[in-house]
Amino acid sequence: MTLDTEAIQRILPHRYPFLLVDRVVELHPGQRAVAIKNVTANEPFFAGHFPGRPLMPGVLIVEALAQTAGVLMGNALEEDSIPLFMGIDKARFRRQVMPGDQLRLEVEVLQQRRNVCRVAGRAFVGENLAAQAELIATIVAYKEQ
Repeated sequence: MTLDTEAIQRILPHRYPFLLVDRVVELHPGQRAVAIKNVTANEPFFAGHFPGRPLMPGVLIVEALAQTAGVLMGNALEEDSIPLFMGIDKARFRRQVMPGDQLRLEVEVLQQRRNVCRVAGRAFVGENLAAQAELIATIVAYKEQ
C-alpha cells in the first residue's frame, strides 16, 4: 500500500512547514512502514541551520521517523484520534543530511499494548544509515480547532 501527501494528511494533523513525510511507499498495518522525505534547499529550517552549510537538524529527522510511525499507527485509527509522541530512546545520528538528499524512513513495531506503541526507526540516505531511534507514541482523542 502506498500513500501520497493527501492521504498522509488524512491520517496526520501535520501541515506545511512541519509535515516531514512526502510519501509512504510501503505500509503493513500493525507491523512496518517505509516513507520518503525529499530534502530540498527550500526547507525553512536551512535558513538558520546553518547559513553557508545547510544541515537537516537531527531532531527533525527523528520527527520524520515519528510521523512515519504516526502514519503506521494512525492508518487504523478512528477519525477523531491521533498518535502523539511520548518518548525517544537510543537515538543516534550517523550521517549528515543535506539539501538534495532523499531520506528513506523505516519504522517497525517492536511492541504494542492497547493505545501505546514502541517502534524502531531508521533513516537512510541511499544505503547509508543517517539516524536511528526507538520511539514511543500513544493514541489520544483529537478535535480540530
